[in-house]
Amino acid sequence: MTSRAFDSETALRGEAAARPKQGGAAGAAQGALAVPGRRVNALTVDVEDYFQVSALAPHIDRGRWDAMECRVERNIAALLALFERRGARATFFTLGWIAQRYPGLVRDIVAHGHEVASHGSEHRRASEQTPQQFRSDIGDARKLLEDVSGRPVRGYRAPSFSIGTANLWAFDCIAEAGYRYSSSVYPVKHDHYGMPDAPRFAYRVRDGLMELPITTTRMLARNFPAGGGGFFRLLPYGVSRWAIARVNRVDNQPAIFYFHPWEIDPQQPRVPGVGPKTRFRHYLNLDRTASRLDRLLSDFRWDRIDRVFEIDSA
Repeated sequence: MTSRAFDSETALRGEAAARPKQGGAAGAAQGALAVPGRRVNALTVDVEDYFQVSALAPHIDRGRWDAMECRVERNIAALLALFERRGARATFFTLGWIAQRYPGLVRDIVAHGHEVASHGSEHRRASEQTPQQFRSDIGDARKLLEDVSGRPVRGYRAPSFSIGTANLWAFDCIAEAGYRYSSSVYPVKHDHYGMPDAPRFAYRVRDGLMELPITTTRMLARNFPAGGGGFFRLLPYGVSRWAIARVNRVDNQPAIFYFHPWEIDPQQPRVPGVGPKTRFRHYLNLDRTASRLDRLLSDFRWDRIDRVFEIDSA
């Protein structure tokens, strides 16, 4: 399969064409709090357990996963309760591994009015697979998730945002697998991922396929993370609140925010042998994440990706 070079001008034209409609996004946010004049943002959850995190992969063999204490069910239940209390709806990018073992969890997500999307089968980075392996991975995951949820699965997110300039062929596979959108690019510089020259907002990457990058804020000719993940835990809450508000106000765009269920679980088992940098990134402020999320859901309006970006009509 031939990899297409990243063409910033073409992507930017696609970005303009793919911008969410102002009225449509707000009108479609049936689950979001009806606060006039505030833009609706996209809330997303990467459904994986603590032992499936890429940074911990050197310390936990995949063959041990079934023997590990699984905490994803209780954490998802807590998130569903929080979202219900705040009137928020979200897109849950779910591993096929999780759906196969906990089908009731997937059905609970649907029953609460949320969107189920794909995070691949077994949390394998796209950049570490061949095109054939990747095609099988995302195709199998989509079929399984649709069978379990009883709903169409339109979206895909690559584990660890592992689509970059070296494997743009992955977008061909995603489109061929029947997905309508990807949220696999983080346009920042990071030691594990990132495509800093990619457009910051929604753009078309292939016919019938949109890329919806994680949100950044632009300052000093550089993109800074503004879409959740570890930065939401590591930095004071006010930084995230300011950055998202700035994207809404200055860029006039919805934010795409992401986090993981294990990030609200300070009681999760500690993995032995983890180095200081990974330990700092993974465990810092786990006891503060739930309360910060509660504030975030109160300070902004949130809905599913498919409604914020009107995927059905795109």
